[in-house]
Formats: sequence, C-alpha cells, structure tokens
Amino acid sequence: MGWVVQRHGELYWREHGYDERFEALVAGIVARFIQNFDARRERCWIAERKAKRLGAVFVVKKSVTHAQLRLLILEPAARGSGLGKRLVRECIRFARKAGYRKLVLWTQSELAAARGIYEKAGFRLVRGETHESFGKPLKGEYWELNL
Repeated sequence: MGWVVQRHGELYWREHGYDERFEALVAGIVARFIQNFDARRERCWIAERKAKRLGAVFVVKKSVTHAQLRLLILEPAARGSGLGKRLVRECIRFARKAGYRKLVLWTQSELAAARGIYEKAGFRLVRGETHESFGKPLKGEYWELNL
C-alpha cells in the first residue's frame, strides 16, 4: 500500500505538477481502505510482472448500493498495454458480483488517458466542477456506471 501512495505522489508531481497535498489525499484514501476494509465489498488490485509493480486500482464501498473506483495508476512503461482497461474491467466485474447497483469515480479533466479508459468501459460523465487543489486550478469530473 505504501507503493500506491509513493507512486501517486511521484508520478502526479512529475507529470501534472500536483503538490504534496495530492499525496496526502491518496494516503488518506489508502489508510481508510486498510482501517475499514470489508472483504466482501471492497478490493485493491496491484498488477505486477516479473516482480515489478505496474499499476493499481481500488473499489471501495461508498454506500449500500454504490461503490467507488479509486486510485487507478499505471507506471509509464505499462501505459498503452491494455492494463488500465483490464484493471477497470476487474473493478466492474467485482462491483457487480458484490451486489452494487452503481460504480462511481472522481477524476480530473486533464487526465485524458484515464478518462478514455472510463468512457470505453461504459462510464458516463455526470458533472464537472472547477476547483483549486494540489497547488493548481483543476476541473474535477464525476463519472458513473450503472451496473
């Protein structure tokens, strides 16, 4: 789990200029996942190949009927390989099996590759809002998928 926090901090700083508050947000999400883990309704996948971590994603319980996809990350070397698509598909499969009716997520408009994965998986953009976070102005987006 420490790797998830560390890589989010490093990659989002280098690639998007997100400051340490982004890493703190990720650390809080990971901490809550560990502290409140419900194995029947929540999961984390960390993809590896030859003992090298390539990506990760979480499904967390948001309510009785809604799950949230969180913290999708891919190492630069794994991008374009289909791994992101596979991780998101696994989240959808798990959320359906766990009995959720909807899978939701929050992302930023500038994260075009992730947004493309979500859209191709069937998620639809339901609303956006501008905000100042992680040391820069951003446009947050809320996406959802009916299961």
